[in-house]
Formats: sequence, C-alpha cells, structure tokens
Amino acid sequence: MTVWKRTFECREDEIGLKILITPTSLTPDRPSAALDLLRARGCELVFNDLGRPLQPQEIIARLDGVDGYLAGLDYITAEVIEAAPPSLKVISRYGAGYDRVDLEAANKKGIAVTNTPGANAQAVAELAFGLMLAVARKIPALDRAVRDGKWIRSNGVELYGKPLGIVGFGAIGKLVARQAKGFSMHVLVYDPYVDDQVLAEYGLRRAAWEELLAQSDFISLHLPLNEQTKHLINADAISRMKTTAILINTSRGGLIDEQAAYEALAAGRLGGLGLDAFEAEPPGDSPLFKLDQVVVTPHTGAHTEEAIANTAMMAVRNLLDVLEGRPCSYRVA
Repeated sequence: MTVWKRTFECREDEIGLKILITPTSLTPDRPSAALDLLRARGCELVFNDLGRPLQPQEIIARLDGVDGYLAGLDYITAEVIEAAPPSLKVISRYGAGYDRVDLEAANKKGIAVTNTPGANAQAVAELAFGLMLAVARKIPALDRAVRDGKWIRSNGVELYGKPLGIVGFGAIGKLVARQAKGFSMHVLVYDPYVDDQVLAEYGLRRAAWEELLAQSDFISLHLPLNEQTKHLINADAISRMKTTAILINTSRGGLIDEQAAYEALAAGRLGGLGLDAFEAEPPGDSPLFKLDQVVVTPHTGAHTEEAIANTAMMAVRNLLDVLEGRPCSYRVA
C-alpha cells in the first residue's frame, strides 16, 4: 500500500501536526489554497491514495500518529473511532453531511466533529437542476443515439410552470427554490423543521407530505440520511406520486429504496429518476442502469472548482480552530 506524504519546513508559528486528508477532490498534485494553509503551518499531509471513500479498516491503517482528519465520504464507524490514536483531536468533514460518522463514539472519545454547511450548496443545487433537465429531455439517451448513428425523435417534458416538490429546505433546498423561479415553477416545500417565516421570505408555504407527493411533477431531495429518513421514498411513497413524476436525489442514496424505484420505473409507474447518490457507492451493476429514463452521476454534486475551494477552506479552518484551541462555529460533536 502506497501512502502519499508531504512534509514542509517549520517556522516559529508552525504547529507541525500530522493531518490525514481523504476527500478525492484534494490531492497532493492539485493546487489548493486551503492545503497551502496547512503546509504553511508545517503540517505533514497524508493523502487518500485509493481515489474513493475509505472503508473502516482502510481508515484505521492510515490513522497512525494523526492529529487531525479532514474526511471525505468515508465510513467512520465506532470501530474506527475506537482504534483512533490518542493524538486524534478532530474529524473535519469536507461537506455538510455527517451521517457516515459515528458521533456518539466520537463524543465518548472526546474527538470533535465539524462540517461545512452551505459551502457547496450552489454546486449541488445546479446539479439538481441539471439532472431535472437531463431526465426531462432524455439528454443522455439521445446523446448515445446520435453517437450510434441514429436520428430519432423522442418527446420530453418542460420544466416551465410545473409543480416542483422540494424535500428539505436547508441551504441547497433554498437555492433550488430560487432557481425554480427562473422556470416559473410552482414550488412546494416539505420540511417539518423549517420556520414558516423562512418560507414566507421565499414567497412559499409549507406543503403536507401527501400533498407534495400527489401534486409534484418534479421532486428534489435535500435532506440528511438518518433513521427517520432512510427509504423515505419507498414503494408506498412512489405509489402516491404521479406516474409521470421525475425524482431527483443529490443528497444521500439511502433516502430512496432503489429496488422500489426500479420496479416502478420498469412498470411505468414513475416518470424518471436522476441520481447523484446511491445506497452503495460505487453502486456496482445496478438494474437502474438498464433504463433510459434514469440519469446517474458519481456523487459529483460538490465537484466544481468553486465548491472544492470553498469547502476545502472551510474544512481546514474548522480543523485548525479545534487544533489551535479556538471556538468552532460548525462543530456537530
């Protein structure tokens, strides 16, 4: 196993700590102002050499002597936390979600956990709309047909004026709602935790769950994965949607029962599906891939140059706040 390392000369104001960096967007050969901030403090940077989210044993193998862990979409289980060295003080999530981090175990061991809410919101919101358009106009399937020498006519549907159900009205959901105005879409919001005053600021009102499912032509998911939201979109929920509805998920794969979605799509009981997240990542040979009304991307919502820079800087500042003894505004554990 090869582990990339870079060590830099220390100055008087340097902290000289060892930092594990696993987001696949951050590599030793890619320019990064955020990583330069760590290098300027004389930190030893250890990078993810596998190019994908790490499994528990792979994380454990890289934690030796680590003081801070800048974490991608790795599976940071209780086993990982228990095996962490005493030197580890903080797990700084590169991203808003922390459902793959065992917060209870981290609390017990006194390891801080931070996240970066809103840093990549614009990028994810834009991809959500990109997937809506791609599914609605069958762009990938038509692209493949033209490349294969076919010149077919296939009718899509427009977004203009259609009801859009937004499930989860956090930073990303808010941006999706703003973008929907450009298409004159009628936005319905389901979020039990959002204040009515916040909705009023966007000129929106709260929709009941059944109402959103029944009325929306497009449904976009923007909420965390937990015990309450796992398989929120199941066979029962799909049965309450329009048979022409297009479902978009740029959050977490476990929000959708993929088998139920496949069965509904294959039977013509769901109009289309756009996925940037899967229950298992990478998803392997999913039956969803056989369907032209499905458009998929490899959890790439946050992968824009702007979002990478914003998220990396926020994650590094969170990490340094904890390591250098300052209050951190984005601590979740």
